[in-house]
Amino acid sequence: MLNEHTLDQLRGLRLDGMVHALADQATSTAASELAFEERLALLVQREIDWRDSKRLTRLLKAAKLKVAGACIEDIDWRASRGLDRNLVTALAGCDWLRHGRCVLITGATGVGKTWLACALAQQAARSGFTVLYMRAPRLLEELRVAHGDGSFGRRLAQLARIDLLAIDDFAIAPITAAERNDLLELLDDRVGTRATLITSQLPVSAWHEWLNDPTLADAILDRIVHAAHKIALKGESMRRKQAMS
Repeated sequence: MLNEHTLDQLRGLRLDGMVHALADQATSTAASELAFEERLALLVQREIDWRDSKRLTRLLKAAKLKVAGACIEDIDWRASRGLDRNLVTALAGCDWLRHGRCVLITGATGVGKTWLACALAQQAARSGFTVLYMRAPRLLEELRVAHGDGSFGRRLAQLARIDLLAIDDFAIAPITAAERNDLLELLDDRVGTRATLITSQLPVSAWHEWLNDPTLADAILDRIVHAAHKIALKGESMRRKQAMS
């Protein structure tokens, strides 16, 4: 019989994983045959697993991924898509996050840019990194509004603390002078310290022209293109294929 007072103390210490493990052990014949040290090791491991699971749930909720179910294990490796298995495997190891590098994913509509970005973002969350997914138009609009209500500096500081910022649909619409400045401020806070993932229909070579200001374009691209990992997806629309299947 489990001591309810002891269980209450464990709950007070927020050792919920251990509480559940004790309940399981109380009804397990196999557990009763283990030595004390072995049972204790199982309790500790259960608590670690419980906390890891809770942390991942919290990180994924905060990430707001557009494709919540996307994961590295489900990547379509067909050669026609232009995916380098070695590169993606290396990215899954998350060293690029630890070193504040960028990943740039380009390709036509429907080839799977957003899905791949969300898969890499989920992998980052699994490894304990904080993540936020945002579409570029919504991000720039949020920063514009922040200027008006006086929260711009605070919002920039919040974004600067996120380990991985995934910006989807980059360069999908014309950019204004104010948005260029905001983009530079945002990226300047992250360069070399925090990772950024960007998806775009435009090839990287066309971004300078899209930014439409030689000086600011040089500054912005220097912060995201230098030493970035580039993935140019090819092939037919995945959405069209799914609709036909």
